[in-house]
Amino acid sequence: MAMNSIKMKKLLDDRFNNPEWRTSFNRDKDVYRVEWQDTHQGISITVPNVIAKYEQSGENAIDELVYHVEESLKMMHVKQELEGKEKQIYPVIRSTSFPKKTKAGVKMVYSDHTAETRIYYALDLGHTYQLIDQKMLDTEGWTLERLKEISMFNVRSLSTETKVDQVAGNNFYFIATRDGYDASRILNEAFLEEMRLNAVGELAVAVPHQDVLILVDVQNEMGYDILAQMTMQYFAEGRVPITSLSFIYENKHLEPIFILAKNKPTNENETKKDE
Repeated sequence: MAMNSIKMKKLLDDRFNNPEWRTSFNRDKDVYRVEWQDTHQGISITVPNVIAKYEQSGENAIDELVYHVEESLKMMHVKQELEGKEKQIYPVIRSTSFPKKTKAGVKMVYSDHTAETRIYYALDLGHTYQLIDQKMLDTEGWTLERLKEISMFNVRSLSTETKVDQVAGNNFYFIATRDGYDASRILNEAFLEEMRLNAVGELAVAVPHQDVLILVDVQNEMGYDILAQMTMQYFAEGRVPITSLSFIYENKHLEPIFILAKNKPTNENETKKDE
């Protein structure tokens, strides 16, 4: 018998049966919600999306959903402090379309990066992390500069071991540890400088989604075309997509590029502006 919204709602009711939580189902919007009884903070789940994943992966899809919802609910219910947790603070890369405020209207803490990307800051909680907002910063009496300095120090401590593939005479390097900070390694300037110094051609860099950093020693025009196709594919498949554009790294600067029909990189500085 095919799965439908009502059956899925009953399945989710069973899995989220907790006296401290309240569940509800909006039939008009096909949205299931789980929230804390006392604070009403919670997670809204689009049921058709869950059904689609269930039809592909069965119970594994529900197990994964329950795990992520439970982790997120726990994170909402615990007051997070920064003091004493300096080693757990990391920068995370997001697109410039990522919200600048929380749903509660609190300003997120972020720094400018490129025309396509922005740097946010996260407190690592083990299996997940919490993005740091202005309220958390004010409570601790921290400045953005202190937060930035701590996070950049920590990102430099992350492994930069790469997997290497040679495609059409171009060397492609991948970091995909899935520790939540793969794309963040683009902020490790010493690493980028080392890669640039050892490159035969130009060094191109891409962060299509949170869980991968791609670096390419581009030695011919085909390299740009392959990178463009690869970045677009990764961007479409990423759990937390960032940007489908790639960058040229030169003189300690990242310049967004796009690929024309003749596989030639073109400066996009005049057409892309910071939001």
